[in-house]
Amino acid sequence: MPFSQEPSRFGIGITEIGVEPTIQFNGAFSLRRPLCALIVFAVSVVSLASSLLAQVPSTSQPQTGASSSSQPPANQTNQPLTPPRPVAIYNLLQRKSIVFPNIATSTERLSTGQKFKLFVDNTGSVNSITWAMLGSAVTQADNAPTGFGQGWDAYGKRFGSAIARTASSEFFGTFVLSSALHQDPRFYAEINPTFMHAAKYSVKHVFIMRNDEGHEGIAWSGLGGPLLGEALANVYWPDRNRTVGDTLLRYGIDLASRAGGNMLREYWPVVLTKMSHRSASGPH
Repeated sequence: MPFSQEPSRFGIGITEIGVEPTIQFNGAFSLRRPLCALIVFAVSVVSLASSLLAQVPSTSQPQTGASSSSQPPANQTNQPLTPPRPVAIYNLLQRKSIVFPNIATSTERLSTGQKFKLFVDNTGSVNSITWAMLGSAVTQADNAPTGFGQGWDAYGKRFGSAIARTASSEFFGTFVLSSALHQDPRFYAEINPTFMHAAKYSVKHVFIMRNDEGHEGIAWSGLGGPLLGEALANVYWPDRNRTVGDTLLRYGIDLASRAGGNMLREYWPVVLTKMSHRSASGPH
């Protein structure tokens, strides 16, 4: 039977018979591995969210000041005193960072206008621009997406699309969904975290976030913002790279990079404190 030059319904077609036949894959076939990865990712997310939500009540209402109940009674003055457990669990910045603007500087509720301003600050932050530059260089070397090609023009397209994806993700997540669902899009760094605890805390707060009242719950805005941003990116993404599998792959990378970014945000107040102490103790 002669081979057909058009792809079959299963997505595999031999376009040329020769020493090196060329095989083409259509969108349906190329989705098998991404969809399997998505199923595994979804199961992992549900399991992680379930375990994290079980821990929410113990930290749902953090306070920043010591209460009067922490003082020992007067009739126990002869007993050895143990230092009270610290009540303030967040390492708040004294002023907004230009590197990570979404690190909390206070626990006060953000207004809708403040969330819009935070979306603008996050989009133009040092972290976002640096990540777009480095990410574009990596994808340029890997020739991904293939529709952009190579050369400086292609790098400019990759960099511009990275900034646009960040802006879309921040617009939907930090402003629109956070305002509609009354969630707090800021990251609350902890005080002197250990490495393992910081890693767990960083991954946790990809899926868990505070609301405007200070209670923790599922991060619908944090999860929905990148997904809507990647869906919108298909408007200007190369035609050959607009498949569902490519969109979900970019979304998974967004969540993984957010966990890594949270790790940096967790230690950023510590870094700033050490830098300020070093500059203060320097020669005058």
